[in-house]
Amino acid sequence: MTSDDPLNAFVPGPRCHVLGASQGSLSGLSFAVKDLIDVAGVPTGGGNPDWERTHPVPTRHAWIVERLLQAGASVIGKTATDEISLGILGENAFTGTPLNPAAPDRVPGGSSSGSASVVAGGVCDFALGTDTGGSVRVPASFCGLFGIRPTHGAVNFTGVLAQAPGSDTVGWFARDGETFARVTEAVFGAPTPAQLPRRLLVATDTFAFADPDVASALEPMVERLASLIGERRERILAPQGLSVWQAAQRCLQSSEAWQTLQSWIDTHNPRFAFSVARGMVQASMFTDNERTRAALMREEARGRLRMLLPPGTILCLPTTPFPAPKRGLAISDLTFPRERISALTCVGGLTGSPQVNLPGAMVGGAPVGLSIIGARGSDLELAAVARAFATHV
Repeated sequence: MTSDDPLNAFVPGPRCHVLGASQGSLSGLSFAVKDLIDVAGVPTGGGNPDWERTHPVPTRHAWIVERLLQAGASVIGKTATDEISLGILGENAFTGTPLNPAAPDRVPGGSSSGSASVVAGGVCDFALGTDTGGSVRVPASFCGLFGIRPTHGAVNFTGVLAQAPGSDTVGWFARDGETFARVTEAVFGAPTPAQLPRRLLVATDTFAFADPDVASALEPMVERLASLIGERRERILAPQGLSVWQAAQRCLQSSEAWQTLQSWIDTHNPRFAFSVARGMVQASMFTDNERTRAALMREEARGRLRMLLPPGTILCLPTTPFPAPKRGLAISDLTFPRERISALTCVGGLTGSPQVNLPGAMVGGAPVGLSIIGARGSDLELAAVARAFATHV
Protein backbone atom coordinates (compact mmCIF):
# COMPACT_ATOMS: atom_id res chain seq x y z
CA MET A 1 0.00 0.00 0.00
CA THR A 2 1.55 3.30 -1.13
CA SER A 3 0.53 6.95 -1.18
CA ASP A 4 -0.34 6.72 -4.89
CA ASP A 5 -2.17 3.41 -4.37
CA PRO A 6 -3.88 3.52 -0.96
CA LEU A 7 -6.11 0.60 -1.95
CA ASN A 8 -3.14 -1.66 -2.80
CA ALA A 9 -5.16 -2.51 -5.89
CA PHE A 10 -2.76 -1.78 -8.77
CA VAL A 11 0.17 -3.93 -9.83
CA PRO A 12 3.53 -2.71 -8.50
CA GLY A 13 5.53 -0.34 -10.69
CA PRO A 14 4.71 2.57 -12.97
CA ARG A 15 1.01 3.00 -13.74
CA CYS A 16 0.07 2.53 -17.40
CA HIS A 17 -2.25 4.98 -19.17
CA VAL A 18 -3.82 4.54 -22.58
CA LEU A 19 -6.11 7.19 -24.02
CA GLY A 20 -9.33 6.10 -25.65
CA ALA A 21 -10.76 7.39 -28.90
CA SER A 22 -11.75 11.06 -28.89
CA GLN A 23 -15.36 10.16 -29.58
CA GLY A 24 -17.47 7.17 -28.64
CA SER A 25 -20.26 5.93 -26.42
CA LEU A 26 -17.88 5.71 -23.44
CA SER A 27 -16.00 8.94 -24.10
CA GLY A 28 -14.71 10.50 -20.90
CA LEU A 29 -14.90 7.28 -18.84
CA SER A 30 -11.87 5.60 -17.31
CA PHE A 31 -11.28 1.91 -16.66
CA ALA A 32 -8.74 -0.42 -15.08
CA VAL A 33 -7.60 -3.78 -16.43
CA LYS A 34 -7.07 -6.98 -14.45
CA ASP A 35 -3.50 -8.23 -14.72
CA LEU A 36 -4.58 -11.28 -16.69
CA ILE A 37 -5.64 -9.12 -19.63
CA ASP A 38 -3.11 -7.76 -22.12
CA VAL A 39 -2.38 -4.07 -22.53
CA ALA A 40 0.19 -3.50 -25.28
CA GLY A 41 3.67 -2.68 -23.97
CA VAL A 42 2.80 -3.62 -20.38
CA PRO A 43 3.77 -6.97 -18.80
CA THR A 44 0.90 -9.31 -17.98
CA GLY A 45 1.94 -10.63 -14.59
CA GLY A 46 -0.98 -12.86 -13.67
CA GLY A 47 -0.44 -12.20 -9.97
CA ASN A 48 2.65 -14.44 -9.93
CA PRO A 49 6.25 -13.19 -10.27
CA ASP A 50 7.34 -16.23 -12.24
CA TRP A 51 4.57 -15.80 -14.83
CA GLU A 52 5.76 -12.32 -15.74
CA ARG A 53 9.40 -13.47 -15.74
CA THR A 54 8.72 -16.33 -18.17
CA HIS A 55 6.39 -14.60 -20.67
CA PRO A 56 7.04 -11.82 -23.17
CA VAL A 57 5.51 -8.38 -22.89
CA PRO A 58 2.38 -8.29 -25.10
CA THR A 59 2.57 -6.19 -28.24
CA ARG A 60 -1.18 -5.92 -28.78
CA HIS A 61 -4.14 -5.06 -26.58
CA ALA A 62 -6.57 -7.82 -25.68
CA TRP A 63 -9.71 -7.69 -27.82
CA ILE A 64 -11.83 -6.41 -24.93
CA VAL A 65 -9.35 -3.60 -24.13
CA GLU A 66 -9.22 -2.49 -27.77
CA ARG A 67 -13.01 -2.57 -27.96
CA LEU A 68 -13.39 -0.26 -24.98
CA LEU A 69 -10.63 2.10 -26.14
CA GLN A 70 -12.39 2.43 -29.50
CA ALA A 71 -15.58 3.28 -27.58
CA GLY A 72 -13.75 6.23 -25.99
CA ALA A 73 -12.84 4.93 -22.53
CA SER A 74 -9.24 5.31 -21.27
CA VAL A 75 -7.07 2.82 -19.36
CA ILE A 76 -5.68 4.08 -16.04
CA GLY A 77 -3.74 1.00 -14.90
CA LYS A 78 -3.42 -2.76 -14.40
CA THR A 79 -4.98 -4.25 -11.26
CA ALA A 80 -4.06 -7.00 -8.84
CA THR A 81 -5.34 -10.55 -9.11
CA ASP A 82 -5.14 -13.79 -7.19
CA GLU A 83 -2.33 -15.92 -8.62
CA ILE A 84 -3.12 -17.03 -12.20
CA SER A 85 -6.80 -16.41 -11.29
CA LEU A 86 -6.68 -19.42 -8.92
CA GLY A 87 -8.42 -17.83 -5.96
CA ILE A 88 -11.81 -16.55 -4.86
CA LEU A 89 -11.07 -14.32 -1.85
CA GLY A 90 -8.65 -11.74 -3.25
CA GLU A 91 -5.62 -12.55 -1.10
CA ASN A 92 -2.24 -12.83 -2.84
CA ALA A 93 0.84 -14.00 -0.93
CA PHE A 94 3.16 -12.03 -3.24
CA THR A 95 1.36 -8.70 -3.66
CA GLY A 96 -0.93 -8.59 -0.65
CA THR A 97 -4.68 -8.04 -0.44
CA PRO A 98 -6.42 -5.06 -2.06
CA LEU A 99 -8.67 -3.05 0.21
CA ASN A 100 -12.40 -3.65 0.16
CA PRO A 101 -13.64 -0.02 0.34
CA ALA A 102 -17.14 -1.18 1.27
CA ALA A 103 -15.88 -3.24 4.23
CA PRO A 104 -12.23 -2.41 4.98
CA ASP A 105 -11.76 -5.18 7.56
CA ARG A 106 -12.82 -7.83 5.03
CA VAL A 107 -11.36 -9.36 1.86
CA PRO A 108 -12.46 -7.87 -1.47
CA GLY A 109 -13.09 -11.22 -3.14
CA GLY A 110 -11.19 -12.55 -6.11
CA SER A 111 -9.66 -13.29 -8.32
CA SER A 112 -10.55 -9.89 -9.86
CA SER A 113 -9.74 -8.26 -6.53
CA GLY A 114 -7.93 -5.13 -7.66
CA SER A 115 -10.52 -4.29 -10.30
CA ALA A 116 -13.36 -4.49 -7.79
CA SER A 117 -11.37 -2.44 -5.28
CA VAL A 118 -10.65 0.49 -7.62
CA VAL A 119 -14.26 0.69 -8.81
CA ALA A 120 -15.67 0.48 -5.28
CA GLY A 121 -13.12 3.08 -4.19
CA GLY A 122 -14.13 5.51 -6.94
CA VAL A 123 -10.72 5.50 -8.64
CA CYS A 124 -12.23 4.79 -12.08
CA ASP A 125 -15.65 4.41 -13.66
CA PHE A 126 -15.49 0.69 -14.41
CA ALA A 127 -12.96 -2.14 -14.57
CA LEU A 128 -12.33 -5.41 -16.35
CA GLY A 129 -12.04 -8.77 -14.64
CA THR A 130 -12.21 -12.41 -15.60
CA ASP A 131 -14.64 -15.01 -14.30
CA THR A 132 -14.11 -18.75 -14.52
CA GLY A 133 -15.50 -19.97 -11.20
CA GLY A 134 -16.79 -16.69 -9.74
CA SER A 135 -13.95 -14.19 -10.08
CA VAL A 136 -16.18 -11.24 -11.07
CA ARG A 137 -19.38 -12.26 -9.31
CA VAL A 138 -17.80 -12.83 -5.88
CA PRO A 139 -15.92 -9.50 -5.61
CA ALA A 140 -18.99 -7.74 -7.02
CA SER A 141 -21.03 -9.21 -4.16
CA PHE A 142 -18.39 -8.53 -1.51
CA CYS A 143 -17.71 -4.94 -2.66
CA GLY A 144 -21.27 -3.90 -3.49
CA LEU A 145 -20.92 -3.53 -7.27
CA PHE A 146 -22.69 -4.38 -10.48
CA GLY A 147 -20.71 -7.14 -12.16
CA ILE A 148 -21.23 -9.56 -15.04
CA ARG A 149 -20.08 -12.99 -16.06
CA PRO A 150 -21.16 -12.98 -19.74
CA THR A 151 -22.46 -15.93 -21.71
CA HIS A 152 -19.52 -18.27 -22.17
CA GLY A 153 -17.95 -17.59 -25.57
CA ALA A 154 -19.98 -14.43 -26.23
CA VAL A 155 -17.06 -12.03 -25.58
CA ASN A 156 -13.79 -12.52 -27.45
CA PHE A 157 -11.15 -13.89 -25.05
CA THR A 158 -8.12 -13.10 -27.24
CA GLY A 159 -5.28 -11.60 -25.23
CA VAL A 160 -6.47 -12.92 -21.87
CA LEU A 161 -4.52 -15.40 -19.73
CA ALA A 162 -6.48 -18.66 -19.84
CA GLN A 163 -7.24 -20.87 -16.88
CA ALA A 164 -9.99 -23.29 -17.93
CA PRO A 165 -11.13 -22.46 -21.48
CA GLY A 166 -14.37 -24.39 -21.06
CA SER A 167 -15.45 -21.90 -18.36
CA ASP A 168 -13.29 -18.78 -18.86
CA THR A 169 -15.03 -15.44 -19.48
CA VAL A 170 -14.05 -11.77 -19.29
CA GLY A 171 -16.44 -9.46 -17.42
CA TRP A 172 -16.68 -5.99 -15.88
CA PHE A 173 -17.65 -4.02 -12.78
CA ALA A 174 -19.40 -0.67 -12.29
CA ARG A 175 -20.77 1.22 -9.29
CA ASP A 176 -24.06 2.22 -10.95
CA GLY A 177 -26.53 0.52 -13.25
CA GLU A 178 -26.34 3.14 -16.00
CA THR A 179 -22.56 2.88 -16.44
CA PHE A 180 -22.79 -0.89 -16.23
CA ALA A 181 -25.39 -1.01 -19.00
CA ARG A 182 -23.43 1.44 -21.19
CA VAL A 183 -20.28 -0.69 -20.95
CA THR A 184 -22.29 -3.82 -21.76
CA GLU A 185 -23.76 -2.11 -24.82
CA ALA A 186 -20.28 -1.03 -25.96
CA VAL A 187 -18.87 -4.53 -25.59
CA PHE A 188 -21.74 -6.20 -27.46
CA GLY A 189 -22.20 -3.40 -29.99
CA ALA A 190 -25.96 -3.23 -29.48
CA PRO A 191 -28.45 -1.42 -27.23
CA THR A 192 -30.19 -3.09 -24.33
CA PRO A 193 -33.77 -4.16 -25.22
CA ALA A 194 -36.64 -1.89 -24.29
CA GLN A 195 -38.78 -4.77 -23.00
CA LEU A 196 -37.77 -6.45 -19.74
CA PRO A 197 -38.31 -10.13 -18.93
CA ARG A 198 -41.85 -10.97 -17.84
CA ARG A 199 -41.19 -13.80 -15.38
CA LEU A 200 -38.85 -14.08 -12.36
CA LEU A 201 -37.92 -17.45 -10.88
CA VAL A 202 -36.62 -17.53 -7.31
CA ALA A 203 -34.23 -20.43 -6.77
CA THR A 204 -35.42 -21.54 -3.34
CA ASP A 205 -32.66 -24.13 -2.81
CA THR A 206 -29.99 -21.44 -3.20
CA PHE A 207 -31.65 -19.17 -0.63
CA ALA A 208 -31.88 -22.10 1.77
CA PHE A 209 -28.17 -22.76 1.20
CA ALA A 210 -27.18 -19.16 2.04
CA ASP A 211 -26.84 -17.95 5.60
CA PRO A 212 -30.30 -17.10 7.02
CA ASP A 213 -29.40 -13.44 7.55
CA VAL A 214 -28.26 -13.21 3.92
CA ALA A 215 -31.52 -14.70 2.65
CA SER A 216 -33.45 -12.24 4.82
CA ALA A 217 -31.39 -9.26 3.69
CA LEU A 218 -31.90 -10.16 0.03
CA GLU A 219 -35.68 -10.63 0.25
CA PRO A 220 -36.48 -6.90 -0.19
CA MET A 221 -34.30 -6.95 -3.32
CA VAL A 222 -36.20 -9.98 -4.62
CA GLU A 223 -39.51 -8.21 -3.99
CA ARG A 224 -38.27 -5.10 -5.75
CA LEU A 225 -37.08 -7.19 -8.70
CA ALA A 226 -40.40 -9.03 -8.85
CA SER A 227 -42.33 -5.75 -8.89
CA LEU A 228 -40.19 -4.66 -11.82
CA ILE A 229 -40.61 -7.93 -13.76
CA GLY A 230 -44.27 -8.60 -12.97
CA GLU A 231 -44.47 -12.31 -12.14
CA ARG A 232 -42.70 -14.30 -9.42
CA ARG A 233 -42.48 -18.07 -9.13
CA GLU A 234 -40.41 -20.36 -6.92
CA ARG A 235 -38.31 -23.17 -8.37
CA ILE A 236 -35.56 -25.60 -7.36
CA LEU A 237 -32.43 -24.78 -9.36
CA ALA A 238 -30.40 -27.97 -8.79
CA PRO A 239 -32.59 -31.04 -8.09
CA GLN A 240 -29.47 -33.20 -7.79
CA GLY A 241 -28.09 -30.84 -5.12
CA LEU A 242 -25.92 -27.73 -5.32
CA SER A 243 -23.01 -29.71 -3.91
CA VAL A 244 -23.32 -32.20 -6.79
CA TRP A 245 -23.21 -29.38 -9.33
CA GLN A 246 -20.26 -27.87 -7.48
CA ALA A 247 -18.30 -31.14 -7.51
CA ALA A 248 -18.81 -31.50 -11.26
CA GLN A 249 -17.65 -27.94 -11.96
CA ARG A 250 -14.68 -28.34 -9.63
CA CYS A 251 -13.56 -31.48 -11.46
CA LEU A 252 -13.95 -30.00 -14.95
CA GLN A 253 -12.49 -26.57 -14.17
CA SER A 254 -9.57 -27.89 -12.13
CA SER A 255 -8.69 -30.51 -14.73
CA GLU A 256 -8.66 -27.87 -17.46
CA ALA A 257 -6.55 -25.53 -15.32
CA TRP A 258 -4.00 -28.30 -14.83
CA GLN A 259 -3.93 -29.00 -18.57
CA THR A 260 -3.51 -25.29 -19.30
CA LEU A 261 -0.70 -24.71 -16.82
CA GLN A 262 1.09 -28.07 -16.71
CA SER A 263 3.70 -27.28 -19.37
CA TRP A 264 4.61 -23.98 -17.70
CA ILE A 265 4.82 -25.65 -14.27
CA ASP A 266 6.92 -28.53 -15.63
CA THR A 267 9.30 -26.14 -17.39
CA HIS A 268 9.72 -23.37 -14.83
CA ASN A 269 8.78 -24.86 -11.43
CA PRO A 270 7.14 -21.56 -10.42
CA ARG A 271 6.60 -20.34 -6.88
CA PHE A 272 3.03 -20.67 -5.61
CA ALA A 273 1.26 -19.89 -2.36
CA PHE A 274 0.30 -23.05 -0.47
CA SER A 275 -3.39 -22.97 -1.35
CA VAL A 276 -2.64 -22.50 -5.06
CA ALA A 277 -0.03 -25.29 -5.10
CA ARG A 278 -2.39 -27.58 -3.22
CA GLY A 279 -5.12 -26.89 -5.77
CA MET A 280 -2.82 -27.71 -8.67
CA VAL A 281 -1.78 -31.01 -7.07
CA GLN A 282 -5.41 -31.96 -6.49
CA ALA A 283 -6.30 -30.94 -10.05
CA SER A 284 -3.65 -33.24 -11.49
CA MET A 285 -5.21 -36.27 -9.76
CA PHE A 286 -8.69 -36.30 -11.36
CA THR A 287 -9.29 -39.43 -13.44
CA ASP A 288 -10.87 -39.82 -16.87
CA ASN A 289 -13.81 -41.58 -15.22
CA GLU A 290 -14.35 -38.64 -12.84
CA ARG A 291 -14.19 -36.17 -15.73
CA THR A 292 -16.72 -38.21 -17.72
CA ARG A 293 -19.19 -38.27 -14.82
CA ALA A 294 -18.69 -34.54 -14.31
CA ALA A 295 -19.31 -33.87 -18.02
CA LEU A 296 -22.59 -35.80 -17.79
CA MET A 297 -23.61 -33.68 -14.82
CA ARG A 298 -22.79 -30.58 -16.84
CA GLU A 299 -25.17 -31.72 -19.58
CA GLU A 300 -27.91 -32.23 -16.97
CA ALA A 301 -27.31 -28.75 -15.53
CA ARG A 302 -27.43 -27.14 -18.98
CA GLY A 303 -30.65 -28.96 -19.76
CA ARG A 304 -32.12 -27.80 -16.47
CA LEU A 305 -31.35 -24.15 -17.28
CA ARG A 306 -32.81 -24.48 -20.78
CA MET A 307 -36.02 -25.81 -19.26
CA LEU A 308 -36.21 -23.15 -16.54
CA LEU A 309 -35.31 -20.17 -18.72
CA PRO A 310 -37.41 -19.86 -21.87
CA PRO A 311 -37.50 -16.41 -23.49
CA GLY A 312 -38.78 -13.73 -21.13
CA THR A 313 -37.68 -15.53 -17.95
CA ILE A 314 -34.81 -14.85 -15.56
CA LEU A 315 -33.81 -16.53 -12.31
CA CYS A 316 -32.42 -15.01 -9.11
CA LEU A 317 -30.23 -16.39 -6.34
CA PRO A 318 -27.77 -15.10 -3.73
CA THR A 319 -24.44 -14.37 -5.41
CA THR A 320 -22.55 -15.56 -2.35
CA PRO A 321 -23.87 -17.43 0.70
CA PHE A 322 -22.36 -14.90 3.11
CA PRO A 323 -20.64 -11.48 3.01
CA ALA A 324 -16.87 -11.18 2.67
CA PRO A 325 -14.82 -12.99 5.34
CA LYS A 326 -12.44 -11.00 7.52
CA ARG A 327 -8.96 -10.32 6.20
CA GLY A 328 -6.04 -12.48 7.31
CA LEU A 329 -7.89 -15.60 8.42
CA ALA A 330 -5.92 -18.85 8.70
CA ILE A 331 -5.67 -20.94 5.53
CA SER A 332 -7.31 -23.88 7.31
CA ASP A 333 -10.31 -21.69 8.23
CA LEU A 334 -11.01 -20.76 4.61
CA THR A 335 -11.23 -24.13 2.85
CA PHE A 336 -14.89 -24.80 3.63
CA PRO A 337 -16.05 -21.21 3.01
CA ARG A 338 -14.42 -21.37 -0.44
CA GLU A 339 -16.35 -24.54 -1.18
CA ARG A 340 -19.62 -22.96 -0.03
CA ILE A 341 -19.05 -19.97 -2.30
CA SER A 342 -18.39 -22.20 -5.30
CA ALA A 343 -21.57 -24.20 -4.63
CA LEU A 344 -23.44 -21.06 -5.75
CA THR A 345 -21.01 -19.72 -8.36
CA CYS A 346 -20.61 -23.10 -10.10
CA VAL A 347 -23.83 -22.44 -12.04
CA GLY A 348 -22.11 -19.99 -14.38
CA GLY A 349 -19.19 -22.20 -15.33
CA LEU A 350 -21.25 -25.36 -15.54
CA THR A 351 -24.02 -23.98 -17.76
CA GLY A 352 -22.31 -21.11 -19.57
CA SER A 353 -25.27 -18.85 -18.79
CA PRO A 354 -24.81 -15.10 -18.22
CA GLN A 355 -25.07 -13.84 -14.66
CA VAL A 356 -25.19 -10.31 -13.24
CA ASN A 357 -24.69 -9.30 -9.62
CA LEU A 358 -27.03 -6.59 -8.35
CA PRO A 359 -25.82 -4.71 -5.26
CA GLY A 360 -28.12 -3.44 -2.56
CA ALA A 361 -28.12 -5.57 0.60
CA MET A 362 -25.97 -5.41 3.75
CA VAL A 363 -25.28 -8.02 6.42
CA GLY A 364 -23.24 -7.09 9.48
CA GLY A 365 -22.13 -3.87 7.80
CA ALA A 366 -20.84 -5.65 4.67
CA PRO A 367 -22.39 -5.92 1.19
CA VAL A 368 -23.92 -9.06 -0.25
CA GLY A 369 -25.38 -9.29 -3.74
CA LEU A 370 -28.38 -10.75 -5.55
CA SER A 371 -27.68 -12.44 -8.88
CA ILE A 372 -29.86 -12.68 -11.95
CA ILE A 373 -29.29 -15.42 -14.53
CA GLY A 374 -30.74 -15.61 -18.02
CA ALA A 375 -30.62 -18.02 -20.92
CA ARG A 376 -27.43 -18.14 -22.94
CA GLY A 377 -27.19 -15.02 -25.09
CA SER A 378 -29.42 -12.88 -22.88
CA ASP A 379 -26.58 -10.63 -21.66
CA LEU A 380 -28.10 -7.39 -22.93
CA GLU A 381 -31.45 -8.34 -21.42
CA LEU A 382 -29.79 -8.77 -18.02
CA ALA A 383 -28.05 -5.41 -18.43
CA ALA A 384 -31.44 -3.83 -19.13
CA VAL A 385 -32.76 -5.34 -15.90
CA ALA A 386 -29.73 -3.99 -13.99
CA ARG A 387 -30.27 -0.51 -15.43
CA ALA A 388 -33.97 -0.54 -14.56
CA PHE A 389 -33.39 -2.09 -11.12
CA ALA A 390 -30.94 0.68 -10.21
CA THR A 391 -33.68 3.32 -10.52
CA HIS A 392 -36.78 1.29 -9.62
CA VAL A 393 -38.28 2.04 -6.22
